[in-house]
Amino acid sequence: TQCVSGCVCPHNQVLDGKGGCIAPEDCPCVHNGNSYNPGESIRVGCNNCTCRNRKWHCSEEPCLETCSVYGDGHYTTFDGKRFDFEGDCEYVLIQNYCSQQGMNQGTFRVITENIPCGTTGTTCSKSIKVFLGVSIFFNSFDGHSDVIQRTPGGKMPFQIRSMGIYLVVDTTVGLILMWDKKTSIFIKLSPSFQGHVCGLCGNYDGNGNNDFTTRSQSVVGNVLEFANSWKVSSSCPNANRTKDPCTANPYRKAWAQKQCSIITSEVFAKCHSQVEPNEYYQACVDDACACDTGGDCECFCTAVAAYAQACNEMDICISWRTPSICPLFCDYYN
Repeated sequence: TQCVSGCVCPHNQVLDGKGGCIAPEDCPCVHNGNSYNPGESIRVGCNNCTCRNRKWHCSEEPCLETCSVYGDGHYTTFDGKRFDFEGDCEYVLIQNYCSQQGMNQGTFRVITENIPCGTTGTTCSKSIKVFLGVSIFFNSFDGHSDVIQRTPGGKMPFQIRSMGIYLVVDTTVGLILMWDKKTSIFIKLSPSFQGHVCGLCGNYDGNGNNDFTTRSQSVVGNVLEFANSWKVSSSCPNANRTKDPCTANPYRKAWAQKQCSIITSEVFAKCHSQVEPNEYYQACVDDACACDTGGDCECFCTAVAAYAQACNEMDICISWRTPSICPLFCDYYN
């Protein structure tokens, strides 16, 4: 119905923003700047939301939270706390062997090995070990996976499959691990483990302020004290702060800033209001400056892909890859 009397709608109707009048219950719902008509549904996290009477009505399934590690030691815990840590050792990402009285009562542990990936002292995650009663070892240099220890008898408590560029490990304990076979790791964990895990991924209790909990269960404010406490071998030296990679390699700074500006550009505009881009941009610049021993484009692509993945977690899919920017050979992955 067209509005009348100078765009004043009849009784019990409202403007639809397009010069027409509609009943209030026919108004759309808005998500991420997009309008959806009544009856339309969207996916938000692991839940379905349907537009009814101008409001979203969502299912309330418990969603798996994500811990991410990528590039030159960039971490985001299950509770959303971001930090950078560069240590040259093996570290516990997550485990449920946490209480001092019950160190043998846990069911899983994920360990990552960091090695130098540039001349400035930067390190990158290069291999993963998952302990689930069995031991799975992933070697990023050739991307293969080996089960190096089996529990006698019984069904294996995991399944390994490929999903695009990722190797995915689905476990029976409520943990999913995604790995790009290079330097990006995403761990998704069931809500049943809230408050019962520890490691570099934090304690998953909904409070990011206490994520820096050391192996001895002390909450500290210093990222080095926290992260060094989770090294697997005491023979490894404690990590110290490394110098700024763009200061160490000033000739790479302008290139890094230009390449990484895609994160703050219109390409990702739909995501900016949902996932703050500046921290990802700075991490991208640091990584692009640091990777000075080959693979410089790979470091840049990994950093941008990490932001794209964070957007995807918010149900915002961005097509950012082009034939000239981090292309993928889809025929191969298909």
